[in-house]
Amino acid sequence: MQNDKRVAIVTGAGTGVGKATAVALLQAGFHVAFAGRRLQILEQALLEAGDMAARAIAIQTDVSQAESVGRLFDAVIQQFGRLDVLFNNAGMGAPPVPLEDLTVEQWNAVVGANLTGAFLCTQQAFKIMKRQIPMGGRIINNGSISATVPRPNSAPYTATKHAITGLTKATSLDGRKYDIACSQIDIGNAHTDMTERMRNGIVQANGATMVEPTFDVLHVARAVVTIANLPLDTNVQFMTIMATKMPYIGRG
Repeated sequence: MQNDKRVAIVTGAGTGVGKATAVALLQAGFHVAFAGRRLQILEQALLEAGDMAARAIAIQTDVSQAESVGRLFDAVIQQFGRLDVLFNNAGMGAPPVPLEDLTVEQWNAVVGANLTGAFLCTQQAFKIMKRQIPMGGRIINNGSISATVPRPNSAPYTATKHAITGLTKATSLDGRKYDIACSQIDIGNAHTDMTERMRNGIVQANGATMVEPTFDVLHVARAVVTIANLPLDTNVQFMTIMATKMPYIGRG
């Protein structure tokens, strides 16, 4: 059975990488659910999508909460009837304070958004993708350069992004029998509001502060669309996309 409708969910779709990717998926012909914590921001993103917004919905979602995630996926099935791509993009960092000064509340907030959220969304996607016809789908996790190497004072973010790599591998393995492919895209210094501070200088591993280069977030969006468009018998397991001259190769 061939189904011409392709449906995607993008979490953290109101700004930055998520917004750019959700719009790029619309441009590629997908029906897209824009998910995020702030409904007003999501609705503004749909307005900016113009006529393409006829194939999109905005759903307020806190990915760290199982009930909220359940409502997201129920709404997508009710609206579109299937799910082909999940982009686990939502996430956050903690204040860049010394590890010993970090609060448990700050730690738990990052773990909830970055790791628990990706797990909860992946779990719901599995339940849909394994039973739909045609069976299967694709899950793309937003890792980070921090999935490989940390920045100073970033224990919660770094720990969760390392864990995303493990989740990606486990998802890839457990998804095989259902034709569910899983990829991870590790992003380094895409220009968004989150990385604006890099233009003013950011602390390096040796304690120095230096300005770091950034690159156009649209290149991330196009990379995700490229992965999303692959047939399910083909996968990009891990991709790193970064500003060419950022301090990653040789960091430290």
